[in-house]
Formats: sequence, structure tokens, C-alpha cells
Amino acid sequence: MSQSWPQGLAPDQNQPETEYGQTRPPLSPWSSPVALSPDAASFSAPQEKQEHAPREGGIVSALLNLSLPRRARRPRASARRESAGSDNSVFSDTGRSMRRDSSVASESDGDIEKGHSKHSYRDKVMLRRGRKRREIVRHVESYVRRQKFILKLAKTLLTFGAPSHRIESQLESASAILKMEARFVHFPNLIIVTFLDSETRTSEVTFVRAGGRVALTALNNIHVIYRDVLHDKLSASEGTEELNKLLRSRPLYNIYVRCLFAFTCASIICVLAFGGSLLDMFISGASASVLQYLGLRAAAKSSIYANVYEISVSIIVSFLARVLGSVPGEIFCYSSISSAGVVLILPGFTILTSALELASRNIMCGSVRMVYAIIYTLFLGFGLTIGSDFYLLFNPEARHVQAATDRLEAHTYHGAIIGNNDSLPLAQLSGTFSFTDVGQTASHVIKGCYRDPQWPWWRQPFPWWTALFLVPLYSLCSSLANLQAVRSIQLPIMVAFSCAAYAANRGANVLISDRPDIVSAFGAVIIGLCGNIYSRIVGGTAFTSMVTGVLFLVPSAIGNGGGLIQSYNTSSQQYSNSFDLGIRMIEVAIGVTIGLFAAQMTVYSMGRRKNAGHFAF
Repeated sequence: MSQSWPQGLAPDQNQPETEYGQTRPPLSPWSSPVALSPDAASFSAPQEKQEHAPREGGIVSALLNLSLPRRARRPRASARRESAGSDNSVFSDTGRSMRRDSSVASESDGDIEKGHSKHSYRDKVMLRRGRKRREIVRHVESYVRRQKFILKLAKTLLTFGAPSHRIESQLESASAILKMEARFVHFPNLIIVTFLDSETRTSEVTFVRAGGRVALTALNNIHVIYRDVLHDKLSASEGTEELNKLLRSRPLYNIYVRCLFAFTCASIICVLAFGGSLLDMFISGASASVLQYLGLRAAAKSSIYANVYEISVSIIVSFLARVLGSVPGEIFCYSSISSAGVVLILPGFTILTSALELASRNIMCGSVRMVYAIIYTLFLGFGLTIGSDFYLLFNPEARHVQAATDRLEAHTYHGAIIGNNDSLPLAQLSGTFSFTDVGQTASHVIKGCYRDPQWPWWRQPFPWWTALFLVPLYSLCSSLANLQAVRSIQLPIMVAFSCAAYAANRGANVLISDRPDIVSAFGAVIIGLCGNIYSRIVGGTAFTSMVTGVLFLVPSAIGNGGGLIQSYNTSSQQYSNSFDLGIRMIEVAIGVTIGLFAAQMTVYSMGRRKNAGHFAF
């Protein structure tokens, strides 16, 4: 079948035909020979390029140009003149658009480097992020070795008490930089890891289960290994070996040294937070050391005793405190001894972790920890009630000791009251009358303990200036009790941050004494700013430098609220007080959570973007 062509548009008979029997158009000066190749692979790239090239036309052409960068430069005048003089206007426009795309692509990089504002802010940020994306180049490992490193990292983070709301983000950052498709689901003491293979369309699910307590030196070493592997300073196999060494290593201090740390911490917190005297200080320290020994020796070896460990130690501490508190003369204070004796097993850190997880939208893990912490607090209150009532069974007279506290400043008279000149009829009364200055007596009760000003100094609470050396000493012993190495640059930094948080908490308590959440938020903001600035500028580990100060906020806020145990009334009231303690700790945890997140947002809103996961609260 013959085809007729208009005059002047008939194709050249000497041009070769394509495999489909069509005649190729003449090449334009700007056209590429690769774009006219009959090969299917070579056709794909130029077609995609022409699809994004700007076209001159109507509304449809304008809509197709939306994917281009804004404010693209106009074609040069020489290109327009050359296109105007060309024979074929269609291919001239195509060639001009190709040259314009290349000029925009080549000049955009230079303009972004020079800081010009010609392009949009989003284009600049996306280009810079693409350039600064970390990749493993020098220490390339096999898939199996990278997989082992991810699993070992998950186990060490669970074992040494890493911040649970940051574990998933850290593992996701590690898998992304190591070029692995993995998904993570974190539960208390459990991480579910799924490795995906897009080529074979298969997946491998691994359960990583571990449990432990906070070990500051080990956490700092984990963060250093994690950072070295992601920064291509250490291979994945070498990082796995270093993590195995941490798992096999023994604790830095033996059990007796750790009991000594517990004695010092409980003694100091009895004075600072619960209004104890010098005598109460040593008794509460001895109770805490016994508690620590049972936890490290008996509960670690017997799974049966581990289930009733908290209840048993609270019964022992409460029984001992009630025995000493019933001594005539108010020599010992039951409230300060019982509160400071069990302060080391309070679930304050657990409640704080659950609040952080709930704020991070980790609803499953956060709600589970929150409910566990509240029930755990009720267990402690139950144990304290049982220990106190158990002693009262053998000594019923001790029930009146607390009531006698209000009668220490009373003046007793024997006689009768006769109404001689009164406006109302008054019946004649005779007997024993006690007159008490209620305001003066209440002013002598300090955090649940009665302190007569006439008593000697060793029965009085410590003056305010003793906090200048007691707070650093407590921070030092608390850091060492959490397995921080003595010869470490992190240790003085922890002590300094903890002292700053306590000072902010104490100052806020003077101004706002009836809001423990707001008071704790002030201290959390200070320690959050210190820890994140230290990590951002110096390059240290923010979490380990902040743990001591954050743990200091919980007993301090509880002590400002009156301690764990108030004056004894009945068993039901004592049990309800333990529930009030759980609500008080939740309020403190909410304040600390808001303060820590506000500090982190303030610090990381300025400066460059952080590539790896945050290792902080």
C-alpha cells in the first residue's frame, strides 16, 4: 500500500529504515546518538529524561513541569538563536531542553556550595543529606557477620540497661548504615528482629532475650563500639568480638564493695531527702547494705526467692524501723529509716523509663512498665505494713508512741473548770487537762520526724550547708554503685551534672513546694541541657553522664513530699499511702520526661543533623 506525503515533507529515500519499517528523522545538532539507538535499554534513559524536560505548550505541559526544581534558569540566548535557525523546530526544542537540564544540574551544585538562595531550601537540604550519608567503604563485611553484629548489639543493650525508648532507633540506624533490611520490635527484656531478603522474598525472625541492670562503664563502651562501627573505624566482626568481651566480663566491683556503696548512698539520702538524724543515718545505711547483699547473693542464685525479694526486704526494714522507732524518747525516726532503707529498690527509674516510652509513642512497652511499677509500689507498701504490724503484735504499747509525739509539748494540769462569769452555761468539769501549742508542735515535725529544738545536735537534722559536700559524695557513690569505673573521665562529669540537677531541684522546691512534677522538671531541664551539650560538643555519651542526676531526682522529689511512710494510723491507711506513693512517683516521672525532652529538643535544634541514633534519655 503506497503512502502519499505532502510536498516538502517526503522522507529521504537514502535514509536507513528501522526494524519496524519506519524512517529515522534527521539528527538535530543537540540530539544524542544514544537516544536514537534502536536498542530497548538505550531507549529507556532518554525517554525518562525527555519526560521531565520542560516543554513549551499549554496547561498539560505546565503540569508536567512540576517535578523540576524551582526557578530553573532560562536557556541562553545563543541556544535560542541556534534553535530559531534550525530546520526542524521539534528536535531543536528537544535539544534546547536537554541543554537547559544539563546547565541547571551542573550549576545547582555550585550554587548550593556557594550558599546562593536561587533554589528552594528543600532542594539544598536533600542534596546535602545525600552527600553526607554515611556508608561503609573500608571495612566491608559479609552479610552473616553484619547480621551477627546487629544481634549482639541488641543483646548487649538489653543486658546493660540501655534506654529502652532508644533501642529501636539505634538498631535501625545501625542496620541502615550496614545496608541491611531489618525490622525491630521491642518488648520488656525481649527484642524481635526480622531480617528481610528482597531478592528471594524471604525473612528470618530472631528473638533476642536478655535482662539486667544499669552498668555505666559497659554502656559507654557499647556506645563507643557502636559509633566506631557506623563511622567505618571498626569492622562488624571486630565490633562483635568487642561486644562478646563485654558480655563475658565480670562486674567491676565485688559484692562487699557494692554493699559499702549502698550503705553510703542510703545514709546520705536519709539526711538529704527524708530529714533523718545522725543515728537514723547509720541505721538506714545498714538496712540498705543488707538489702543489697540479699539482692546480689540470694536473689541472684535462687529464682524462687527472687519472686519475693522486694516484699521480704521491705518487711525486714519496716520491722527494724518500727522496733527502733518505738524506743521511748523519740531517739529514732520510723519514717526516715524505713524510707531510706528501701530507697534503692524503689521503681523510680522504671516509672521514668515507662513515661519516656509513652512519650515516644511506644504504647505497648510503656504501658506494661507503668502498670508493673505501680503494682511493684503496692508490693512495697504491703511489705512495709506487714513489717510494722508484725512488731505491734508483740508490743501493743507501741501503737501509742506516734500519738505521744503530739503530747511532747503539752502541759498537764489536774483540777476542775467552774463557770463563774460566762455568757453561756458551762457544766462543771474536773479531771486532768492537757494544753498543747499546736502550731509550735507542728513546726517541729520535719518530714514525718519530730525534732525538739532542745535535743542535742546528733538528734537534729543536718544543717543546709552540709549538702555542699554530701551531694557530691552521694553522686560519687551512686555512680560507683551503678558500675562506673573510678579511673574514668566520665566520673567527675557525672558528679558535676548531678550536683547541678540537685541545686535546680532544691531551688525550684523553695519557690513551688506543692508541685513535685514542676519541681522535678526544672532539675531535668538542667541535667538534660548539660548531658546533651556534653555529647554534642565533646562527643561523650549523654545517657551515662545523666543517669546519676536523674536517679537523684526521684528520691529527692519523694522526700519533698514527705517520704514513703507517714505517721502510723491503720493498716488500710498505710496501704493507701503506698498507692499515693506510686501516684507521686508518676508525677515526678512526667515532670522529668518533659524536662528531658525539652532539653534535647533545644540542643539538637541547632547545628548539624545527627546521623546515628540518639544514646540519651
